[in-house]
Amino acid sequence: MKKTLKLGIPKGSLQDATISLFRRSGWKINVNGRSYFPDINDDTIECALCRAQEMSINVESGVIDAGLTGKDWIAEHQSDVHVVSDLVYSKVSAKPARWIIAVAGDSPINSLEDLQGKTISTELVQFTRRFFQERNIDVKVKFSWGATEAKIVSGLADAIVEITETESTIKAHNLKVIHEIMQTNTQLIANKQAWENPAKREKIEQIALLLQSALVADKLVGLKMNVPETIIEKIVSLLPSLNAPTVASLYKSTWFSVETIVDQSVVRDLIPVLIKEGAEGIIEYPLNKVL
Repeated sequence: MKKTLKLGIPKGSLQDATISLFRRSGWKINVNGRSYFPDINDDTIECALCRAQEMSINVESGVIDAGLTGKDWIAEHQSDVHVVSDLVYSKVSAKPARWIIAVAGDSPINSLEDLQGKTISTELVQFTRRFFQERNIDVKVKFSWGATEAKIVSGLADAIVEITETESTIKAHNLKVIHEIMQTNTQLIANKQAWENPAKREKIEQIALLLQSALVADKLVGLKMNVPETIIEKIVSLLPSLNAPTVASLYKSTWFSVETIVDQSVVRDLIPVLIKEGAEGIIEYPLNKVL
């Protein structure tokens, strides 16, 4: 079968999280050794590993039809691509990451204006330069090949522009955050010509739909329980749900089976209340997709 779509998978820190998300969406991607072309259980897709920092460049040029990369790297390169969908996931949490400006904890620098004439180390060079140019603050921006936090400690920079989710590395290096310049998350992007191709567009839209449904399902669980008729109204009133709980009569019984979908965050408090009110046989189960 002829391949319909060439899909870019981000190589590096997001690789495992991306492959896991695709697995929950119905696609199994297998990375074989050092190959840059993983196998996928879909005869219409050809996968290619590509660094997130370069993904939007390759998508814009048409080397890759569609791919996943950070909003930050699209902004860095000012890439002319079609953004299909926002996908908030990462290797750490389901929250957008932040690009921040940090300085030494004991530094007298406390504002953007205090950075006038200073040296900043970052991997996000072009975006950082534009950020300060727009504010008429003259800074020297140097590219960092890694271990950016250490540049301040070693005296190679006065400040850094770095991405963080928990600030744990920032704090570990005794740095302080003085400004947030951008929030970023993963995005599914497409080459504009590929997006206009009906077959490619249909495949990209299928991928976007199922990836989003898997992300929604990550935050939810199913609950199923048995409830006597005498307290059914009370139990149903306690249950949050997407629409309304499903209630079905048990065979030759005055009991009901009640099923609902709830946010994971409420389950630990909800289940003890349901038991106290008389619900029995409570089952909690994970969800793969919610559409």
